[in-house]
Amino acid sequence: MIRAVIFDLDGTVLDTEKYYKICWPKACEHFGFTLTDEMYLQLRSLGRPFAYDRFKEWFGDSFNYDEVRAYRKLIYEDLVKKEGIRVKPGAIEALDYLKSRGILRAVATATDMERTMRYLGSLNLADHFDRICSAADCKYGKPAPDVYENACRELGLDASECLAVEDAPNGIRSAHAAGIRVVFVPDATDSEPEVEPLCYAKIKTLHDLPEIIENER
Repeated sequence: MIRAVIFDLDGTVLDTEKYYKICWPKACEHFGFTLTDEMYLQLRSLGRPFAYDRFKEWFGDSFNYDEVRAYRKLIYEDLVKKEGIRVKPGAIEALDYLKSRGILRAVATATDMERTMRYLGSLNLADHFDRICSAADCKYGKPAPDVYENACRELGLDASECLAVEDAPNGIRSAHAAGIRVVFVPDATDSEPEVEPLCYAKIKTLHDLPEIIENER
């Protein structure tokens, strides 16, 4: 029986992954590096220290990850102020459905807690979740299982009692490694062949999540 659903944030609940797709290449270009679309797709939800290693692999020791990331955060915030943040289709409805069924709702995000709470607060979404966990507070980010394991502890539940909802391979790997069944809801790409075999289900939008829950009842 599913007693909790744990959501990724960017690209799953919030329509913000598209901004990272713009800002990471711009930040790299600012410092003289070229980040391709293929490279960017590998960065989605990728946490420390894995991101350090990936950029070093691509660009060598001359790439200053902290400096580039800080600049990326600046231009990301400017873009958010200009364009605003929208909720992904079906997110509110799915959260309300879960509440009506007495199913706990949590967040397991790669985004730091300050920005997570600020973004959720700006959309009046913070109260829609029973627990909010950031991989920034864990030793290892996604694809390591730490943030999902922490979410289960915060919820007081076993991984078998939870369901994860993710849009990106690193998040899918993270939840799967924590022993949680994963529902894949595509965002940046329609399919993720490398990790879809790890998924319990695949849905088009969060409008379809209640059907997955009902099939478990």
